[in-house]
Amino acid sequence: MLNKEILEKLKNPQTLEKADTSLGFVSTGCLALNKIITGSYEDGIPIGAITQLCGDSSTGKTLFLTSILIEAQKKGYFTKLLDAENAYNEDFAKMLGLDPKQLLYSAPESLEDAFADIESTIEAIREHDSDTPIVIGIDSLAVLGTRKELNTENYEHTPADGAQRAMVTGMCFRRINPILRKQKVALVVINQIRSKIGIIYGNPETTAAGGRSLEYYLGVNLKTFRREKLKNDNDSPKGIRGEIECTKNKYSIPYKKCEFELIFNQGLSKFHGLLDEFVAEGLISKSANGRCQLGETKFTAKDFINLIYDKNNQDFDIIRGRIGFN
Repeated sequence: MLNKEILEKLKNPQTLEKADTSLGFVSTGCLALNKIITGSYEDGIPIGAITQLCGDSSTGKTLFLTSILIEAQKKGYFTKLLDAENAYNEDFAKMLGLDPKQLLYSAPESLEDAFADIESTIEAIREHDSDTPIVIGIDSLAVLGTRKELNTENYEHTPADGAQRAMVTGMCFRRINPILRKQKVALVVINQIRSKIGIIYGNPETTAAGGRSLEYYLGVNLKTFRREKLKNDNDSPKGIRGEIECTKNKYSIPYKKCEFELIFNQGLSKFHGLLDEFVAEGLISKSANGRCQLGETKFTAKDFINLIYDKNNQDFDIIRGRIGFN
Protein backbone atom coordinates (compact mmCIF):
# COMPACT_ATOMS: atom_id res chain seq x y z
CA MET A 1 0.00 0.00 0.00
CA LEU A 2 1.26 3.49 -0.87
CA ASN A 3 1.99 5.71 2.10
CA LYS A 4 0.40 9.14 2.53
CA GLU A 5 3.53 11.06 1.46
CA ILE A 6 3.68 9.31 -1.91
CA LEU A 7 -0.07 9.72 -2.43
CA GLU A 8 0.23 13.46 -1.82
CA LYS A 9 3.02 13.71 -4.41
CA LEU A 10 0.92 11.80 -6.94
CA LYS A 11 -1.92 14.25 -6.41
CA ASN A 12 0.49 17.12 -7.12
CA PRO A 13 2.84 16.00 -9.95
CA GLN A 14 4.81 19.26 -9.78
CA THR A 15 6.13 18.20 -6.37
CA LEU A 16 7.61 14.95 -7.73
CA GLU A 17 11.41 15.14 -7.56
CA LYS A 18 13.68 13.71 -10.22
CA ALA A 19 15.56 10.71 -8.87
CA ASP A 20 19.32 11.29 -8.59
CA THR A 21 20.72 8.17 -10.24
CA SER A 22 24.22 9.57 -10.83
CA LEU A 23 27.07 8.22 -8.73
CA GLY A 24 29.42 10.87 -10.05
CA PHE A 25 32.07 11.00 -12.72
CA VAL A 26 35.85 10.96 -13.12
CA SER A 27 37.54 13.45 -15.44
CA THR A 28 39.43 12.04 -18.41
CA GLY A 29 42.02 14.79 -18.11
CA CYS A 30 40.83 16.28 -21.41
CA LEU A 31 38.12 18.93 -20.96
CA ALA A 32 36.82 18.65 -24.53
CA LEU A 33 36.41 14.88 -24.10
CA ASN A 34 34.59 15.38 -20.79
CA LYS A 35 32.21 17.73 -22.61
CA ILE A 36 31.25 15.25 -25.34
CA ILE A 37 30.66 12.48 -22.78
CA THR A 38 28.57 14.33 -20.18
CA GLY A 39 27.98 17.85 -21.49
CA SER A 40 30.16 19.17 -18.65
CA TYR A 41 33.80 20.24 -18.81
CA GLU A 42 34.45 18.78 -15.35
CA ASP A 43 32.65 15.41 -15.55
CA GLY A 44 34.13 12.55 -17.55
CA ILE A 45 33.54 8.80 -17.37
CA PRO A 46 30.67 7.54 -15.18
CA ILE A 47 31.08 5.74 -11.87
CA GLY A 48 28.95 2.61 -11.66
CA ALA A 49 29.26 1.79 -15.37
CA ILE A 50 31.60 0.36 -18.02
CA THR A 51 33.56 2.62 -20.37
CA GLN A 52 35.37 1.16 -23.36
CA LEU A 53 38.35 2.72 -25.13
CA CYS A 54 38.84 1.09 -28.52
CA GLY A 55 40.95 1.93 -31.53
CA ASP A 56 43.83 0.91 -33.74
CA SER A 57 47.36 0.42 -32.47
CA SER A 58 49.22 3.54 -31.32
CA THR A 59 46.14 5.72 -30.95
CA GLY A 60 46.76 6.58 -27.29
CA LYS A 61 44.38 4.16 -25.54
CA THR A 62 46.76 3.29 -22.69
CA LEU A 63 47.62 6.94 -22.09
CA PHE A 64 43.90 7.79 -21.94
CA LEU A 65 43.44 5.10 -19.28
CA THR A 66 46.49 6.38 -17.38
CA SER A 67 45.05 9.91 -17.45
CA ILE A 68 41.74 8.67 -16.01
CA LEU A 69 43.57 6.85 -13.20
CA ILE A 70 45.57 10.02 -12.45
CA GLU A 71 42.38 12.10 -12.20
CA ALA A 72 40.80 9.46 -9.94
CA GLN A 73 43.80 9.57 -7.62
CA LYS A 74 43.53 13.36 -7.44
CA LYS A 75 40.01 12.91 -6.04
CA GLY A 76 41.19 10.37 -3.48
CA TYR A 77 39.52 7.39 -5.18
CA PHE A 78 40.85 3.85 -5.13
CA THR A 79 42.58 2.89 -8.39
CA LYS A 80 43.58 -0.45 -9.87
CA LEU A 81 45.24 -1.53 -13.12
CA LEU A 82 44.86 -5.01 -14.58
CA ASP A 83 47.88 -5.12 -16.88
CA ALA A 84 47.18 -8.05 -19.20
CA GLU A 85 49.64 -6.68 -21.78
CA ASN A 86 52.49 -6.45 -19.23
CA ALA A 87 53.12 -2.94 -20.54
CA TYR A 88 53.00 -0.97 -17.27
CA ASN A 89 56.14 1.10 -16.66
CA GLU A 90 56.28 2.58 -13.17
CA ASP A 91 58.82 5.30 -13.98
CA PHE A 92 56.88 6.43 -17.04
CA ALA A 93 53.61 6.41 -15.08
CA LYS A 94 55.20 8.56 -12.34
CA MET A 95 56.42 11.02 -14.96
CA LEU A 96 52.84 11.43 -16.18
CA GLY A 97 51.57 12.04 -12.65
CA LEU A 98 50.36 8.62 -11.50
CA ASP A 99 51.27 7.62 -7.93
CA PRO A 100 52.37 3.95 -7.99
CA LYS A 101 52.02 3.74 -4.21
CA GLN A 102 48.29 4.49 -4.54
CA LEU A 103 47.78 2.10 -7.48
CA LEU A 104 46.68 -1.49 -7.00
CA TYR A 105 48.24 -3.68 -9.69
CA SER A 106 47.81 -7.19 -11.08
CA ALA A 107 48.63 -9.05 -14.30
CA PRO A 108 45.86 -11.61 -14.92
CA GLU A 109 46.42 -14.40 -17.46
CA SER A 110 42.84 -15.17 -18.45
CA LEU A 111 39.43 -13.52 -18.75
CA GLU A 112 38.08 -15.50 -15.83
CA ASP A 113 41.09 -14.60 -13.65
CA ALA A 114 40.72 -10.90 -14.51
CA PHE A 115 37.07 -10.65 -13.50
CA ALA A 116 37.59 -12.80 -10.40
CA ASP A 117 40.39 -10.37 -9.47
CA ILE A 118 38.06 -7.39 -9.96
CA GLU A 119 35.41 -8.93 -7.69
CA SER A 120 37.90 -9.84 -4.96
CA THR A 121 39.44 -6.34 -5.09
CA ILE A 122 36.05 -4.69 -4.69
CA GLU A 123 35.16 -6.99 -1.78
CA ALA A 124 38.49 -6.32 -0.03
CA ILE A 125 38.13 -2.54 -0.35
CA ARG A 126 34.51 -2.52 0.77
CA GLU A 127 35.39 -4.42 3.95
CA HIS A 128 37.26 -1.28 5.08
CA ASP A 129 35.63 1.53 3.09
CA SER A 130 31.99 1.38 2.05
CA ASP A 131 31.72 4.63 0.14
CA THR A 132 34.85 5.90 -1.69
CA PRO A 133 34.54 5.25 -5.45
CA ILE A 134 36.83 2.74 -7.15
CA VAL A 135 38.27 3.11 -10.66
CA ILE A 136 39.55 -0.07 -12.34
CA GLY A 137 41.19 -0.34 -15.76
CA ILE A 138 41.83 -3.42 -17.94
CA ASP A 139 44.69 -3.08 -20.44
CA SER A 140 43.61 -4.81 -22.54
CA LEU A 141 40.64 -7.11 -23.05
CA ALA A 142 41.95 -8.17 -26.46
CA VAL A 143 44.95 -10.10 -25.10
CA LEU A 144 43.04 -12.02 -22.43
CA GLY A 145 42.25 -15.56 -23.49
CA THR A 146 39.88 -17.93 -21.75
CA ARG A 147 41.21 -20.60 -19.40
CA LYS A 148 40.27 -23.19 -22.00
CA GLU A 149 42.35 -21.41 -24.66
CA LEU A 150 45.38 -21.14 -22.39
CA ASN A 151 45.22 -24.82 -21.43
CA THR A 152 45.06 -26.03 -25.03
CA GLU A 153 48.11 -28.03 -26.10
CA ASN A 154 50.15 -27.37 -29.25
CA TYR A 155 48.35 -24.08 -29.98
CA GLU A 156 45.39 -25.92 -31.47
CA HIS A 157 42.57 -23.71 -32.69
CA THR A 158 39.06 -24.29 -34.03
CA PRO A 159 36.40 -21.93 -35.43
CA ALA A 160 34.36 -22.56 -32.29
CA ASP A 161 36.99 -20.94 -30.07
CA GLY A 162 35.80 -17.46 -31.00
CA ALA A 163 32.24 -18.32 -29.99
CA GLN A 164 33.51 -19.81 -26.74
CA ARG A 165 35.47 -16.67 -25.99
CA ALA A 166 32.45 -14.44 -26.70
CA MET A 167 30.31 -16.61 -24.42
CA VAL A 168 32.81 -16.39 -21.55
CA THR A 169 33.18 -12.62 -22.04
CA GLY A 170 29.41 -12.17 -21.96
CA MET A 171 29.20 -14.20 -18.77
CA CYS A 172 31.95 -12.13 -17.10
CA PHE A 173 30.32 -8.79 -17.96
CA ARG A 174 26.85 -10.06 -17.07
CA ARG A 175 28.15 -10.98 -13.62
CA ILE A 176 30.19 -7.83 -12.97
CA ASN A 177 27.78 -5.23 -14.37
CA PRO A 178 25.31 -5.06 -11.43
CA ILE A 179 28.19 -5.06 -8.95
CA LEU A 180 29.69 -1.89 -10.42
CA ARG A 181 26.72 0.33 -9.65
CA LYS A 182 26.06 -1.21 -6.26
CA GLN A 183 29.68 -0.76 -5.17
CA LYS A 184 30.43 2.60 -6.89
CA VAL A 185 32.98 1.25 -9.35
CA ALA A 186 34.00 2.70 -12.73
CA LEU A 187 35.38 -0.01 -15.02
CA VAL A 188 37.46 1.18 -17.99
CA VAL A 189 38.20 -1.45 -20.64
CA ILE A 190 40.75 -1.05 -23.43
CA ASN A 191 39.98 -2.99 -26.60
CA GLN A 192 41.52 -3.24 -30.06
CA ILE A 193 39.99 -2.81 -33.51
CA ARG A 194 40.38 -5.67 -35.98
CA SER A 195 39.08 -6.30 -39.52
CA LYS A 196 36.64 -9.03 -40.44
CA ILE A 197 37.87 -11.43 -43.11
CA GLY A 198 36.18 -11.41 -46.53
CA ILE A 199 34.06 -8.28 -46.03
CA ILE A 200 33.57 -6.45 -49.33
CA TYR A 201 30.56 -4.27 -48.49
CA GLY A 202 29.91 -2.48 -45.23
CA ASN A 203 32.23 -1.76 -42.34
CA PRO A 204 34.83 -4.52 -41.81
CA GLU A 205 35.81 -3.23 -38.35
CA THR A 206 35.10 -5.21 -35.22
CA THR A 207 36.48 -5.18 -31.69
CA ALA A 208 39.08 -7.84 -30.98
CA ALA A 209 37.30 -9.24 -27.94
CA GLY A 210 33.93 -9.42 -26.29
CA GLY A 211 31.61 -10.43 -29.10
CA ARG A 212 28.35 -8.55 -29.48
CA SER A 213 27.44 -8.87 -25.81
CA LEU A 214 29.98 -6.29 -24.64
CA GLU A 215 28.29 -3.52 -26.65
CA TYR A 216 25.10 -3.87 -24.59
CA TYR A 217 26.85 -3.52 -21.24
CA LEU A 218 28.76 -0.35 -22.09
CA GLY A 219 27.70 2.96 -20.61
CA VAL A 220 30.18 4.86 -22.78
CA ASN A 221 32.12 3.71 -25.84
CA LEU A 222 35.03 5.84 -27.04
CA LYS A 223 36.82 5.22 -30.33
CA THR A 224 40.23 6.76 -30.96
CA PHE A 225 41.70 7.77 -34.32
CA ARG A 226 45.26 8.98 -34.87
CA ARG A 227 45.53 11.85 -37.36
CA GLU A 228 49.17 12.89 -37.18
CA LYS A 229 52.48 12.32 -35.41
CA LEU A 230 53.99 15.24 -33.54
CA LYS A 231 57.72 15.96 -33.66
CA ASN A 232 59.96 18.29 -31.72
CA ASP A 233 62.54 20.74 -33.12
CA ASN A 234 65.03 17.90 -33.51
CA ASP A 235 62.56 15.96 -35.68
CA SER A 236 62.12 13.34 -32.95
CA PRO A 237 58.65 11.94 -32.12
CA LYS A 238 57.03 13.76 -29.20
CA GLY A 239 53.36 12.72 -29.37
CA ILE A 240 50.27 12.23 -31.46
CA ARG A 241 47.24 14.30 -32.34
CA GLY A 242 43.96 12.72 -33.26
CA GLU A 243 40.22 12.49 -32.83
CA ILE A 244 38.00 10.60 -30.45
CA GLU A 245 34.34 9.75 -31.01
CA CYS A 246 31.78 8.78 -28.39
CA THR A 247 29.90 6.09 -30.33
CA LYS A 248 27.67 5.02 -27.43
CA ASN A 249 26.58 7.28 -24.60
CA LYS A 250 23.96 6.72 -21.90
CA TYR A 251 24.74 10.08 -20.29
CA SER A 252 24.51 12.60 -23.10
CA ILE A 253 24.12 12.82 -26.89
CA PRO A 254 26.12 10.09 -28.68
CA TYR A 255 28.31 10.34 -31.80
CA LYS A 256 29.98 13.58 -30.76
CA LYS A 257 33.67 14.01 -31.59
CA CYS A 258 36.57 16.08 -30.35
CA GLU A 259 40.26 16.44 -31.07
CA PHE A 260 42.91 15.28 -28.62
CA GLU A 261 46.65 15.70 -28.23
CA LEU A 262 48.99 13.32 -26.39
CA ILE A 263 52.54 14.29 -25.52
CA PHE A 264 54.50 11.16 -24.67
CA ASN A 265 56.34 12.50 -21.61
CA GLN A 266 53.47 14.72 -20.40
CA GLY A 267 50.26 12.83 -21.10
CA LEU A 268 46.92 14.07 -22.38
CA SER A 269 46.60 17.79 -23.18
CA LYS A 270 43.98 19.30 -20.89
CA PHE A 271 42.88 22.15 -23.16
CA HIS A 272 43.34 20.77 -26.68
CA GLY A 273 40.03 20.47 -28.53
CA LEU A 274 38.31 23.24 -26.57
CA LEU A 275 38.59 25.80 -29.35
CA ASP A 276 36.22 23.85 -31.61
CA GLU A 277 33.75 23.47 -28.73
CA PHE A 278 33.61 27.22 -28.10
CA VAL A 279 33.37 27.99 -31.82
CA ALA A 280 30.42 25.58 -32.05
CA GLU A 281 28.79 27.32 -29.07
CA GLY A 282 29.21 30.69 -30.79
CA LEU A 283 31.36 32.06 -27.98
CA ILE A 284 34.37 32.41 -30.31
CA SER A 285 34.08 33.51 -33.93
CA LYS A 286 36.29 31.84 -36.53
CA SER A 287 36.78 33.03 -40.12
CA ALA A 288 37.42 30.91 -43.21
CA ASN A 289 41.14 31.67 -43.04
CA GLY A 290 41.39 30.33 -39.49
CA ARG A 291 41.53 33.67 -37.66
CA CYS A 292 39.61 33.66 -34.38
CA GLN A 293 38.22 36.40 -32.19
CA LEU A 294 36.91 36.64 -28.64
CA GLY A 295 35.93 40.12 -27.55
CA GLU A 296 38.72 42.42 -28.70
CA THR A 297 41.29 39.61 -28.82
CA LYS A 298 42.21 38.25 -32.24
CA PHE A 299 44.23 35.06 -32.38
CA THR A 300 45.00 31.81 -34.21
CA ALA A 301 44.47 28.22 -33.05
CA LYS A 302 48.14 28.04 -32.02
CA ASP A 303 47.64 30.99 -29.64
CA PHE A 304 44.48 29.65 -27.98
CA ILE A 305 45.97 27.60 -25.13
CA ASN A 306 48.57 30.28 -24.28
CA LEU A 307 45.75 32.82 -23.99
CA ILE A 308 43.93 30.59 -21.49
CA TYR A 309 47.01 30.71 -19.27
CA ASP A 310 47.39 34.47 -19.75
CA LYS A 311 45.49 35.81 -16.73
CA ASN A 312 46.14 39.38 -17.95
CA ASN A 313 43.82 38.83 -20.91
CA GLN A 314 40.39 39.75 -19.57
CA ASP A 315 38.57 38.61 -22.74
CA PHE A 316 39.49 35.03 -21.84
CA ASP A 317 38.05 35.31 -18.32
CA ILE A 318 34.79 33.94 -19.70
CA ILE A 319 36.64 30.88 -21.06
CA ARG A 320 38.47 30.31 -17.79
CA GLY A 321 35.18 30.62 -15.91
CA ARG A 322 33.46 28.07 -18.17
CA ILE A 323 36.15 25.44 -17.62
CA GLY A 324 36.80 26.20 -13.95
CA PHE A 325 40.33 27.48 -14.55
CA ASN A 326 40.52 30.63 -12.47
